[in-house]
Amino acid sequence: MTPLRVALIASSTHPIREPFAGGLEAHTALLARELTRRGHVVTVFAAPGSELAPGVRVEIMHSLRLSDAARADVSMPAAVFMAEHHAYLDLMLRLADGHDVDGHALDVVHNNSLHHLPVAMARTVRAPVVTTLHTPPTPWLESAIATAAGRHGVLTAVSTHTAGAWRHVAGEVTVIRNGVDVEARAPGPGGGPLVWAGRLVPEKGAHLAVDAARRAGCALDLAGPVSDRAYFDEMVAPRLGGAVRYVGHLAHSELTSLMGRASAVLVTTCWEEPYGLVVAEALACGTPVAGFAVGALPELVDDSCGRLVPAGDTAALAAVVPTVTGLSRRAARRRAELHWSHRRMVDEYVGLYTRAAA
Repeated sequence: MTPLRVALIASSTHPIREPFAGGLEAHTALLARELTRRGHVVTVFAAPGSELAPGVRVEIMHSLRLSDAARADVSMPAAVFMAEHHAYLDLMLRLADGHDVDGHALDVVHNNSLHHLPVAMARTVRAPVVTTLHTPPTPWLESAIATAAGRHGVLTAVSTHTAGAWRHVAGEVTVIRNGVDVEARAPGPGGGPLVWAGRLVPEKGAHLAVDAARRAGCALDLAGPVSDRAYFDEMVAPRLGGAVRYVGHLAHSELTSLMGRASAVLVTTCWEEPYGLVVAEALACGTPVAGFAVGALPELVDDSCGRLVPAGDTAALAAVVPTVTGLSRRAARRRAELHWSHRRMVDEYVGLYTRAAA
């Protein structure tokens, strides 16, 4: 296959480096690495401090220092809003001629950000633009898609559930489910404490995992960045102690080891989870999953590798833990290999890029 020149648009706020701020950063890093390994030429436009695999070119998205006069104006919005607005506006104008920073024609621009401007301005870029929808509908992004009136480029979604949530405004949406590097996640022995992993924010529901683990009489390790300090201090920290501990924000290798030792991974999301990368990560480690049946999770989990219960029902979640911890770790790993490999994901994206560039 002829190598493609691909520009990946990432977050302007969160650097792509370990330990990752969230699944979006991990996804972009994995996509860039695998595309580069296959011989494609990849430039990632990302936040300062980003560190990607050798061979991946990183271009820092431009920041803006507003004048004192501008910041003093009564219409001045939140500083973070202005910073993101400037970064993406500047980037889309830089990409408008369809060339990379070396002057070579791009085959495709793949937008993995959550910002509305890459969608609203897709029609201004000579290269085809692909946008992956990583979240349920948000006001700004829904407005951009509606205003683009079909000229928003190619849209993909990370699950059938997420695609369905956007079809009222987006029309055709191609489903390309996220993947994880199964080769980098050797199956673990299991037998250890339950594990919960993710951003410590209200919508991820770590406090419910603690309640379920205590009800089940099991030890629990919580891992992830404290993205909402007030939530952590009010809802999580008071529940810690005894057999429940917070182990911090772990790098990839540390999290893989933790999950591989776990008897099961709890997934207690409280919103319409668009994909559930932690599920794929757990299964790759051979660890079965117990969680809430919300969003896309029923697409990832079947009876061979886990059990799902009604949202928010910690009693039901505790009740299925003994069954889940007894499931075949080999079957969990096999499901990850068959369905959630990053190689499958990149195969599908390369096929989409090729069709878009034709």
